[in-house]
Amino acid sequence: MSRHWRRPSAFAWLLLLVGLAVFLGLSRWQWGRAHEKEVLLASYAAAENAGLRQFATLPETLPAEDYPRVAVRGHYVAGRGYWLDQQIHESKVGRRALAVFEPQGSPRRLLVDLGWVAAPPGRPAPAWPDLPLTEVELHGIYAPAPGGGLRVGGDALPRQNAWPKLTLFVDLAAVGRDLGAEVAPRLLLLDADPASGFVRRWTPAVMSPEKHRGYALQWFTFAIAAVVIFVVLHWRKSK
Repeated sequence: MSRHWRRPSAFAWLLLLVGLAVFLGLSRWQWGRAHEKEVLLASYAAAENAGLRQFATLPETLPAEDYPRVAVRGHYVAGRGYWLDQQIHESKVGRRALAVFEPQGSPRRLLVDLGWVAAPPGRPAPAWPDLPLTEVELHGIYAPAPGGGLRVGGDALPRQNAWPKLTLFVDLAAVGRDLGAEVAPRLLLLDADPASGFVRRWTPAVMSPEKHRGYALQWFTFAIAAVVIFVVLHWRKSK
């Protein structure tokens, strides 16, 4: 018995090439996502101990990996705020309180993330915190808005009359329309304060770089398996 190479059909070649393109493309994408998550986590870690920068001096557009820790003076807008619902912290369901802040000398409003508070289903909603109405200086990380729940049913903010309003995601454009004012393109994540009653741990809840690399290796393995199967099917035994 010996083996001989059976010439693959055009369809077999096409199937192999498409499979390799898909598997290797997904592997490369997952590897890139691992690098993005490493940069993201490193940026948050660096921001916690970084020196303060003045909010008024920040450029309009910041690099994606730049999460500056800033100081901003101004006052909270009375009677305005948002609950970001269905937020998970240590396997518990809760909400994040987003207050509306008017920075000194700026026409734009700034959403200030006061932190997370437990809000179990079936329990009374947490009370909105009492915020100072006088001028204050806030310190925190200036970061992009978090992701959120499924955007089903469109923008629910205009249909609500009572404040604070409830939302499953943060759409800054929709918030701007709701407030009737331009809103800054990022949020201020306040520095931790045990007396506030809110949890302020700002490490983003994202898939770890290690998991992304594991998925990348998995897709690369599929590509190798496709080549092996292709060879086995066309390397036939003969008498």
